[in-house]
Amino acid sequence: MVRKQYTREDIIAMAKEHDVRYLRLQFTDLLGVIKNVEVPISQLEKALDNRVMFDGSSIEGFVRIEESDMYLYPDLSTWLIFPWHGEQGKVARLICDIYNADGTPFAGDPRGILKRALKKAESMGFTTMNVGPEPEFFLFKMDEQGNPTTEMNDQGGYFDLAPVDLGENCRREIVLVLETMGFEIEASHHEVAPGQHEIDFKYASALVAADNIMTFKLVVKTVARQFGLHATFMPKPIYGINGSGMHCHQSLFRGMENAFYDENDEIGLSQVGKQYLAGILHHAPGFTAITNPIINSYKRLVPGYEAPCYIAWSGKNRSPLVRIPASRGLGTRIEVRSPDPSTNPYLALAVMLYAGLDGIERNLRLPHAVNRNIYVMNEMERLRAGIHSLPASLKDALEALANDEVMREALGEHAYSHFYEAKMIEWDMFRTAVHPWEREQYLTMY
Repeated sequence: MVRKQYTREDIIAMAKEHDVRYLRLQFTDLLGVIKNVEVPISQLEKALDNRVMFDGSSIEGFVRIEESDMYLYPDLSTWLIFPWHGEQGKVARLICDIYNADGTPFAGDPRGILKRALKKAESMGFTTMNVGPEPEFFLFKMDEQGNPTTEMNDQGGYFDLAPVDLGENCRREIVLVLETMGFEIEASHHEVAPGQHEIDFKYASALVAADNIMTFKLVVKTVARQFGLHATFMPKPIYGINGSGMHCHQSLFRGMENAFYDENDEIGLSQVGKQYLAGILHHAPGFTAITNPIINSYKRLVPGYEAPCYIAWSGKNRSPLVRIPASRGLGTRIEVRSPDPSTNPYLALAVMLYAGLDGIERNLRLPHAVNRNIYVMNEMERLRAGIHSLPASLKDALEALANDEVMREALGEHAYSHFYEAKMIEWDMFRTAVHPWEREQYLTMY
């Protein structure tokens, strides 16, 4: 999606020209859920003057009730008129940064956290972090009351077409809507599991990419509902089939130069690229709680379903955590394969960037590539190769995050402490709940 640099006057004129009736001032909470304050278009100028206030104490991970007044500062380049509208007229949106009442940026704003990480990269001479995300999702049928079921919409497989892929029309409409909104779609296809889909859009600078992921999720869910379907970005909704990932292709640039590329290197990867990759591998346990933030995330990160669960890299196979795609030159990049689409993309990109930058700052040594299929290696073979596992549960991931000072620095103390607390509560709720599996196994046996 190409960002246009709109002025205040441009936005006021477009709102009038297109008969926009409502404006959504959109932001993302700490858990990666889109929130918005919707105002009538009569409040547009007030919004553009950064004078719209909201209660931050009602948003997960923000502030306590005694420090609740917060302000929305719209990013004018994110102005967008939604291509759907109801009887009340057209709706537009602006993505906002969160500010305190005293005019300072709010430390717990996920978008602001990514901005801080990008400033750190800039201080090290890198002008751009490019990111190409690949979010996958499932389409399920809804019941007569409009509630989502886990009944598959199709029994298709990888790259299948209609009539096997009954979600094709829905997916095609999603693509058309995204293109109307300025996305450049590179590919759209059925994924490996029944009911699972992937739509790939062109890479962008990190902040734009994170904004695009949130917009993408909103469009997918909205269009699916128009087809009587429920779209979910839950990582592993069904046992026994592949889960949904969100592989993140990433590279650093200095102006027009790809800092990851070296034409004289055996694999075409520069020293900076290797150090960045070493940082990703070193901090992978620490950032997993952010890139895979829910209980269900760890049902996907198991052997046998194409999701990575081992910390290694390769230029040839897809079983390690990181793959180096074949493209070279401006397209040289690394592909981190562990993140899933339940993540908060602003936080995920911030922690991965910090991990890579730490590898550069400390000149971390890149371990040897692993070009064997790790899934067929036994534990002893993996240990001899120096291959360790990602955290196996949210609890393990939170412990790794707590012990990783660089990842905590990336988040900042406010976001880290609120995230950690919320996720420990989630873990404890899961730990103490009695699950259907337990009843099936033990109710008659004991």
